[in-house]
Amino acid sequence: MLERLHNYYLNKEEPNKSCLLALRGIILDQNADVTETIKWGMPCFCYKKKMFCYLWIDKKTNEPYILMVEGKYLQHPQLEEGNRSRMKIFRVNPNKDLPLKTIENILQKALDLYKKGTIKIKE
Repeated sequence: MLERLHNYYLNKEEPNKSCLLALRGIILDQNADVTETIKWGMPCFCYKKKMFCYLWIDKKTNEPYILMVEGKYLQHPQLEEGNRSRMKIFRVNPNKDLPLKTIENILQKALDLYKKGTIKIKE
C-alpha cells in the first residue's frame, strides 16, 4: 500500500505533483492522529481511523482539490458542495502559492467535528 501511495504522487505531472505533496504535508501536520492510506485509488487521510479528507485531481480542470468527507457540516465560502449531499471540495490552483491559512482553517474545522463528537469515532 505504501508503494501505491508513493506512486500516486510520483506519477503526477508538475505542477500537480509538487502541489499534492505540499498538501499531503499540510494535512499530516494538522494532528498526530491523522494518518494516510489509499482508498478508491486516491490518498485518503483519516483521523483516528475515520475517513477525514482525500486528495484528488479534477478531471475537467486537471487541478488538485481537497475533498472534505463531512463537508456538509463545514461552512466556508471557498468550499464547493456541487451536487454532493455529504462532501465538499476545496480547489487548489497548483500554479499559485497555497493559501495555507485557509487550508489549515478548513482542516482544523473538520478535525473539530471528530474531536467534539459531531462525527462519532469508534475508540
